[in-house]
Amino acid sequence: MNRRSFLKTTSNALAFAAAAQYVPTTFAAQKTRRVGLIGCGWYGKGSLFRMLQVEPAEVVSLCDVDSRMLAEAAGMVAERQKSGRTPRMYGDFREMLKEKDLDIVMVSTPDHWHAVPSIAAMQAGADVYVEKPISVDVVEGQAMVAAARKYGRVVQVNTQRRSTPHLIEAVDRVIRAGKLGTIGHVEICCYWGMGRAGNPPDVPVPDHLDYEMWTGPAPMRPFNRRTHPRGWRAFMEYSNGIVGDMCIHMLDMVRWMLDLGWPRSVSSTGGILVEKDGNANTTDTQTAVFDFDQVQVVWKHRTYGDMPDPDYPWAATIYGDKGTLKASVYKYEYFERGKQEPALAGEALYEYDQYPEDRTEKDLERHVASAMRRHWRNYLECVDHRTRPVADIEQAFISSAACIMANMSVELGGRTLAYDPETQRVTGGRRAGELMARPYRAPWTHPTPESV
Repeated sequence: MNRRSFLKTTSNALAFAAAAQYVPTTFAAQKTRRVGLIGCGWYGKGSLFRMLQVEPAEVVSLCDVDSRMLAEAAGMVAERQKSGRTPRMYGDFREMLKEKDLDIVMVSTPDHWHAVPSIAAMQAGADVYVEKPISVDVVEGQAMVAAARKYGRVVQVNTQRRSTPHLIEAVDRVIRAGKLGTIGHVEICCYWGMGRAGNPPDVPVPDHLDYEMWTGPAPMRPFNRRTHPRGWRAFMEYSNGIVGDMCIHMLDMVRWMLDLGWPRSVSSTGGILVEKDGNANTTDTQTAVFDFDQVQVVWKHRTYGDMPDPDYPWAATIYGDKGTLKASVYKYEYFERGKQEPALAGEALYEYDQYPEDRTEKDLERHVASAMRRHWRNYLECVDHRTRPVADIEQAFISSAACIMANMSVELGGRTLAYDPETQRVTGGRRAGELMARPYRAPWTHPTPESV
């Protein structure tokens, strides 16, 4: 490792230690934070409840276009928060933000709705905690970074691998300790089915869902049984497929662990090669190469067939000339060169003794709960001190945009693309420039760095 990498990983370890011991500042302790959530589904509630475990905040507003989901979330929040109050409920985020009384706004919508509400929340004076990927196209991401800087907002993205205890341990014990030697190649992957197979029918829109608002700036599709809730990632109209869902986590994790900036180039090939009978329009097979000059990071996903390593179906394998590090959300293992048994290993941290409710919470990814709590502690500390968090919007923009460019490359027949941070353009031909921004459905207007 070079000196810059050593200092960066050391600071990461120190930041984790500080976050783990986070105590609200005097100002925060005197003024209860007022929080609003846009998108009250699975991950929105899970993330919100982890925040309530570490901070005596008041959730004052909830917004969702599904009235049934909204009412359910309001009841759950009232049971969880110390005041016992039921939050105000909205079906339109614009009405919620008109109040201008929120300190933090969480955006946990489908991907095609990340950019516009996040920017609106920053303009309303709130700091933002948003899910990954930050956007569905490159220009949306540029606009979000520009808004955060223009309005001085603290924006954390829920790429919580950067706050995962066992991964921080791996950085300290393996990478910072130099046990891998010279690193030249990384493989990242996902071999889960991801629910894209099958051909569920189009059905009438349920009465409790405002489908016009749910669709928002995306193209209007017939409502399908898998569209809402949680199946929308099978459609590129609302997402960036498995690359935008799963690759961004692993790519961002590797960038953080190895202190990597923008890839020098991105190229990708793939398509729907096997599961052709379903109605999903995302790739079932894809390979992407993120070239960081001295380190090449290669992504592969496949939604069918056997896994190369069943112990690491969604993971990163970092290769050095002295050893290999395998890392996932569940564990890590370090293998010395030529050895079959790990020399070092660690597992996900479960904190049931301190947070027994984690055992029974519906749909909670229990292995991720400790990471999300630490992610929140880091964020709240940065909100208090007006500093940039570990998953600052700019870092998440790099990871999100690189994954978006991988999908652009597929659309362009595997063309090699690059992002120029100076000109803020994707290089690779005229069509590549056009794909930087998706068309918006009227009356919604696509945000740009200049428009925010």
